[in-house]
Amino acid sequence: MKRIITVLSVLLIAGTIPANAQSEAGAIFLLIAPGARAGGMGEAQVAIADDAYASYWNPAGLGFLEGSELAMMHVNWLPNLADDLYYEFLAYRKKYQNLGTVGGHLIFLSLGEQTRTNEVGENLGTFNSFMTAFSLSYSALISQNSSFGINAKISFQQLVDLGAGSEKGTGASTDFGFDVGYLRKELFTPKLNFGLNISNIGPSVSFIDPDQADPQPTNLVMGINYAIVQSEFNKLNIVYDVNKMLVASYPDMDWDGDGYIGLHDEDGHYNGTGDYNSDGKMEMAHTDPIYLALFTSWVDDWLLGGDMDKYKSGYEGDRVIGGYDWVDADGNDKIDDSPWFDENQNGIMDDGEGEMIPTDGEPGDSEWGKYNKWGQKEVGSGKDRGVNNELDKLVHNIGFEYWYGEYFALRAGYYYDKTGKISNPTVGIGLRFAGYGFDFGYTSGEVGHPLTNTMRFSLNMEF
Repeated sequence: MKRIITVLSVLLIAGTIPANAQSEAGAIFLLIAPGARAGGMGEAQVAIADDAYASYWNPAGLGFLEGSELAMMHVNWLPNLADDLYYEFLAYRKKYQNLGTVGGHLIFLSLGEQTRTNEVGENLGTFNSFMTAFSLSYSALISQNSSFGINAKISFQQLVDLGAGSEKGTGASTDFGFDVGYLRKELFTPKLNFGLNISNIGPSVSFIDPDQADPQPTNLVMGINYAIVQSEFNKLNIVYDVNKMLVASYPDMDWDGDGYIGLHDEDGHYNGTGDYNSDGKMEMAHTDPIYLALFTSWVDDWLLGGDMDKYKSGYEGDRVIGGYDWVDADGNDKIDDSPWFDENQNGIMDDGEGEMIPTDGEPGDSEWGKYNKWGQKEVGSGKDRGVNNELDKLVHNIGFEYWYGEYFALRAGYYYDKTGKISNPTVGIGLRFAGYGFDFGYTSGEVGHPLTNTMRFSLNMEF
């Protein structure tokens, strides 16, 4: 099982969502970007959406298209990680007069062969893991220059075929969800298009243990497509998308300010072990349901702080906020603006100078320490952050596309995710002739990054 955990961790980092969302969402394969055209443009497409791939990027774009089209893509996924991972994408769309456009797509991600072990590490053979999803799309015009679209989807993930030891169920999950998109052409000027899409709206995803279900990777993307040059033989467009994960996840939180996590039941009665505070509000780590996360995901990393102990490997947390102070080698308290603290006022434990000591009193007392035993600030930690902490989680995609006539295209782009530490340039080319289209996209990046040297190949056929 170790290899598949590694694969999924890399997908979380490299598969278009920020690194700090690693444990926040399930079915993350739904965020892998299809289409070599998009792959060459920094994965910016929501305001373009003018081919069969629109069923993924923005189903609203299908409403402007005529005729029928079949599109497909193959890519060896994460080539720097393993040689048996691959991703397939197949899409189709057809226009029905006076009805709209119907389409859809099929996704298949193979995670290759895994080794099965028992609880003591004994080899029990091998098995194959994969993920797949099918979406049915519909789009129609709501005016001459605007359209809406919707996807209904079902996904299946087969990580393992049976549980191990005391684990419940099997490592498989079947889920459903939907996407909603909008596309407006000629916004303010004939050269500007605007697109919006909210994808993967649906119930939580669970595998072995339903009690540990994760929300779907609900993602909001907004973008523009601006025509810089628009002549008979030369066209140059710049496109820009910004992505925001609509997943609100909290660490253990001291919502009522009493210095303790939980210790009450859901009715607010003290029992010493419950997950709720005296007001009946959940204080243990949790995620908000989608109807709340649409709003709370914009502030969950801005206004809040919490008990950070449990996020240290092998440590479950003490259910107490703070209780320790930093003391240097001479016995003096370290101050917040000292070089032993990072920008979020978390202690840097490898300086070799000083230690954490427990303080007297109770939470709320003036002498009560505001750090945990690891040097992480827990008392008032939400006050040390601002709106920039939310803005840092946005994923930015920018791309350029140059067409000479209707037959040849050159593309370049850039994918930037500050929190996930992803800065990947992209390039690509496109060919069109007699209803057939071929696209190639290449992702560059730092040496060792899982997506570096990823090549995408896709084919379109209009009829």
